[in-house]
Formats: sequence, C-alpha cells, structure tokens
Amino acid sequence: MSFSQLGLSEAIVRAVTERGYTEPTPIQAQAIPVVLKGGDLLGGAQTGTGKTAGFVLPMLHRLMTTPAKGTGKNPIRALILTPTRELAAQVEESVQEYGKYLPITSMMMFGGVNINGQIKQLRGRVDILVATPGRLLDHVQQKTVDLSQIEILVLDEADRMLDMGFIRDIKKVMALIPKKRQTLFFSATFSNEIKALADTLLVNPALVEVARRNAANTLITQKAYAVDRERKRELLTHLIKENNWFQVLVFTRTKHSANRLSEALEKDGIPSMAIHGNKSQSARTLALKTFKDGTLRVLVATDIAARGIDINELPHVVNFELPNVAEDYVHRIGRTGRAGSEGEASSLVCIDELKLLAGIEKLIKQDLPLQVVPKFEVDPRIAAKPIVNGGGNGSRAQGGKNQPASTRKPASSGAAPHPHGKVPSSARPSSKSTAGRAPASTHRSGGRNR
Repeated sequence: MSFSQLGLSEAIVRAVTERGYTEPTPIQAQAIPVVLKGGDLLGGAQTGTGKTAGFVLPMLHRLMTTPAKGTGKNPIRALILTPTRELAAQVEESVQEYGKYLPITSMMMFGGVNINGQIKQLRGRVDILVATPGRLLDHVQQKTVDLSQIEILVLDEADRMLDMGFIRDIKKVMALIPKKRQTLFFSATFSNEIKALADTLLVNPALVEVARRNAANTLITQKAYAVDRERKRELLTHLIKENNWFQVLVFTRTKHSANRLSEALEKDGIPSMAIHGNKSQSARTLALKTFKDGTLRVLVATDIAARGIDINELPHVVNFELPNVAEDYVHRIGRTGRAGSEGEASSLVCIDELKLLAGIEKLIKQDLPLQVVPKFEVDPRIAAKPIVNGGGNGSRAQGGKNQPASTRKPASSGAAPHPHGKVPSSARPSSKSTAGRAPASTHRSGGRNR
C-alpha cells in the first residue's frame, strides 16, 4: 500500500516521498483512514512506530479540504498537546515538513523561553498549535490564545503527560475547546487512569493498536550485564570503546547521576553531555544538536528529558541505572529499533537492581540473562540470577507487530572511531522507506518543561 492509496492529497504525498518514505507503517495504514473520515481515534503504539505521521498527515489533509468552521479571523483549528518541549519540537517539525507544499501555518509553544515571542507569533495566522499544557495555560491566563474554534485535538503520549502530573492541566484545556471536535488520543500504555481519561474525551473511537501493550519492539536486541555498582562507569567505558559504539543514549535515574556520569565519561576520553530539566535551554539545544549530527558520542539523559528524542536509526541505548518503574524500561529502549531499523539496548545491573530487573522481565514476558564481561567479575551474591559468561548475542524482544522483515535494516556496524567521536559519513545508515517519524530536529528546546 502507498500513501496515495490511503487517500492523501498529492501535495502531502509529494512531501512524504521527498523524505524518502514510500510505504506507510502499520499504525499509519490503520490510523490515516480513520482520521480522514473525521472519527475519534484511540491509538496504542510504542515509540518509533510512526504515529506522528499517522496523525499529522491526515490532519493536514482535513484542514486543507474542509473550510474553517469559525467566523473569526485566522482561527487556530488544530491543537496538539505533548508532554515535553523536545516532543513538541519534533511534532511541529513534522507538521512543517509534511505540510511544506500547503498554505498551512503552525507554531510550537512551551515554557522555559520568553513568552513575548510566542505572543507575537499568535497575533499572526496559526492553523496548527503544538504545545505543552503548562505554557498553553499561561497564554490562556494572559488571554493571548483563543481555543474556542479548535476542530481537531491530539493528545500525544498521554500516558507520559499523566506521569508528569498534567492531568489537571489537560482537564482545564478540555473545558476551553469545543465539545464537538475530532479527538485523537495516543498512549504507549493503558492504565486504568488512561482508560478513564480516554472515556471522557473520545466519542465512539476507533481503536488502533500496533504492538502488544507494554511490549518491547521486536527489532531491539536486549542485553543485561552483571556488574558491581562501583564499576558501572568503568564497564560502560569499556563497552563503548571495545565495541566502537557511537550515538549512545544512556539513561540514569537522577539529574545528579547524569551530570556525574557525563563528566566521568569525558575524563575517559568519550565526548559526552548530560540533558535534564535543570539544564539551560541553550545547553539542551547544543546537546541534542551535536548528538543528532554524530559529533557527540554519548548523551546521558533522565527519563523525562529523553522523552521525544527522535534520532534516525539510533543504534544504542544503555540503562546505566534501571528505572524504578518497569514501564519506563520499555519507553527507554524504544528510543532505538525505530521504524524498521534494528537497535541494541544494554542494561548494567548491580545486586541492588535484581528486583527491578525481575519486574521488567515480568512486564515484557521475557528473560534477560545476565552476562559477565571478562575482567569485570561480579559480586557472587548476584549469582542467584542466571548468568551467561562472555559476550553473548543478547535477547531479541518478543511480541508486538512491526514491519515485514524485508524492510528491516541491520544495526550499525562498528566503525573505526573518529578522534572527535563523529561517525564517518560512509558508516552512517541510509534513509528509510517508511514515514516512521519526524526527521532529526534542529529546533531550539530545553529548560524546564511546562
């Protein structure tokens, strides 16, 4: 099936084709026809499945083919709510890329930056507004934004918005937009709270799920390494250098841990930066830009800061510390193995984290045998967990629907290290054939999320 067969306009298909995408991903193939018909949608999708294009493409088509219902001048017709500024930047870039041949305007709105520039932009024409809830309500309070003529509402990564405490803000926004509207609701997980929120927002929604709930992507090879707590940083450095890893996204639980690990890796000769809520916008923008273009070898991030990081064929994710919530493991490793590309997720597990690992295995319904790297002998008490000596091939995630094997690409091979940590152009992967996600963004983003 092609994008034109889904009923999208020639101008939209042209923009998609220019990005190198020829076939829709499963969620796009299912969601686009539903959205084009004007119905509500409840979408269950892991990160990297192409859900952004799944709602942006038909939204652009509908705005172009249906006249504005309102009578005011330049009404905002579509609102997309995201949990973080990074995701807002990614989504708004998708709107611009896919709508490049359409007379449709968009803007993104989030906190941590001066509000006056956003107020000025709102005075002009804005068809599609991409916003984080807190900053949107700041504008509502100052009466600088009018939501009374919204025709399409999108809640992207609704589960993360609830995790971040945005439920009250979301309900405030709902009270300001027309009850008669099209609502598209996307979530990677479906807790009782998510179901309850969806029930209040959606009317006879079509359900689209392209992966088993809480399932890990089948294209991600998962590995777990047994290591003593005080040798984690040493082992991480060893793995990065021995395997010639580049573009490595490393997760820590806290901002302090992210800073400390980044500084330690720098001392080990590995270009590294940390990204979290306490970092200034300029620091976050620089970190994301240099990581995406390959000049920064390692990006150390907290869970919230990494939400929305979307990088073409990111090869490696490392859990330096396992998350306290098992579902966050799925979100973390979902940064790799996106849109038909293979990836590798590695977890460094000390004795204190065995219970967390057990919870993750229960959630994903898969065992993750611990490996021991030579010269990194481990606390014998961790032997209660089955241990595999040597490198091993890891474990491929089970469950979830993905693209056919014919569209899969091999994971990045180990290229010779560049003195500044940059991947040689000859070693970089080629573009994909599906509109899996927004292209790498250069939008400014950072600071505390609102």
